[in-house]
Amino acid sequence: MDKSSINNALKQADKAFKTYRFTTGKQRATFLKAIGEEIMALGDALIETTSRETNLPTARLVGERGRTILQLTQFANFVEEGSWVDAIIDTAQPDRQPLPKVDIRKMNVPLGTVAVFGSSNFPFAYSTAGGDTASALATGCPVIVKGHPAHAETSRMVASAILKAAKRTGMPEGVFAHIEGGIEEGVYVVKHPTVKAVGFTGSLVGGKALFDIANKRKVPIPVFAEMGSTNPVFLFENALTLRGSAMATQLADSATLGVGQFCTKPGLMIGVDSPALDGFINNLRNNMAAKTAAPLLHQGIANNFKKGLQNIENQHITEFKTFAKSDKPIDGVPSMGITTGQAFLKNKALHQEVFGPFALVIKCKDKAEMKRVADSLEGQLTSSLMAEPEDIKKNKDLLAIISDKCGRFILNGVPTGVEVTDAMQHGGPYPASTDSRYSSVSVDAVYRWVRPLSYQSFSNDILPNELKNENPLSILRRVNGVLTKEKV
Repeated sequence: MDKSSINNALKQADKAFKTYRFTTGKQRATFLKAIGEEIMALGDALIETTSRETNLPTARLVGERGRTILQLTQFANFVEEGSWVDAIIDTAQPDRQPLPKVDIRKMNVPLGTVAVFGSSNFPFAYSTAGGDTASALATGCPVIVKGHPAHAETSRMVASAILKAAKRTGMPEGVFAHIEGGIEEGVYVVKHPTVKAVGFTGSLVGGKALFDIANKRKVPIPVFAEMGSTNPVFLFENALTLRGSAMATQLADSATLGVGQFCTKPGLMIGVDSPALDGFINNLRNNMAAKTAAPLLHQGIANNFKKGLQNIENQHITEFKTFAKSDKPIDGVPSMGITTGQAFLKNKALHQEVFGPFALVIKCKDKAEMKRVADSLEGQLTSSLMAEPEDIKKNKDLLAIISDKCGRFILNGVPTGVEVTDAMQHGGPYPASTDSRYSSVSVDAVYRWVRPLSYQSFSNDILPNELKNENPLSILRRVNGVLTKEKV
């Protein structure tokens, strides 16, 4: 796509912001729900197109489409209710001594045009109409989506649904635009002065590049990038003894789910060397050996997966195995490795995510080494514990280290399966994401696209409705330190 067309789309978005920012929560909710309806109206043609482009099965795509509609509905209901603006009112005290106190009121306001870079592994839920787009539109920010080239036709179809919904609900022209291209076009968008924030889901290399570009602008802007994770699973003694076999089945299923192409795939499994851990490893081998090879999303991911496996194998680890056989270049072959805690501590190459059906088991010589391994880990989307109550009681210091490394802390469960609920945190310390304070899943995702604005000494009649004395929207507000829906 030529830069002139992209520039025009960005300028139109900036123009749209001047009116879209003042639409009501109800109006934006109607728009978001209409997007869901138009996506559903695409019918089987959308599912068939996406399956052809991504190698993902129909059942998975139908489920993901449903999740995407759910996200749109949740954001719609959230902004329509209105309390998300976090209105705070501190009323004046003209008689205060030695100086009078002025009236100050604060609320969240939208940043402006948001550029969204969708992911390859979730062509609906983290792509053109995914959580980044939905949450930005919910706040009053226009959105420019750069379609992912791995599912270009899918992205075009979904973009057409969004544009149809915008027109149907009377949204300003330019509130949404879809552009195509490669790295050069993406860089151009991030550098453009009308863009005020960026949402990205993908690799560390891609996310960090956009983050650096955004921070070198004349006016830096925030980049909210979710960049993957190895999602360590810590295997504790009593849990291994009581249910090691079941845990091996559970983790093998999770590591190969979707051909290992989830950002929450458990890529590291860490335990203390013992007969119980050896039994777990034997069961893990057997479960991984029972899995079949399957096509990855596209050839680029397949090539990177093979490079990742080769890199692991070249580290001369204790054991490296590939199981299923395939002569198809695009297939992901279930694989696993075993290394020692000492080797892991000395070799950062073993810390790198291998995107695909692979897991690395780390055998620590004792609890002290397990603690050092935990401390050496980079930031993660998730960390999991396979533990009994006695394990928890004995290892509180280790648990504190593990929890400091992640955005979601899991007990006796697998990290795959990100629930779309208000309490979900999908983000974590760098390099899992560029800002661990925010989530790309749940209604809290809206807070990435807003900033607080204080109004001082404004008369009631010219204040936004969210801050007026009479509270016409009946939202929850903090008035002089008390949460209330009452009038001021």
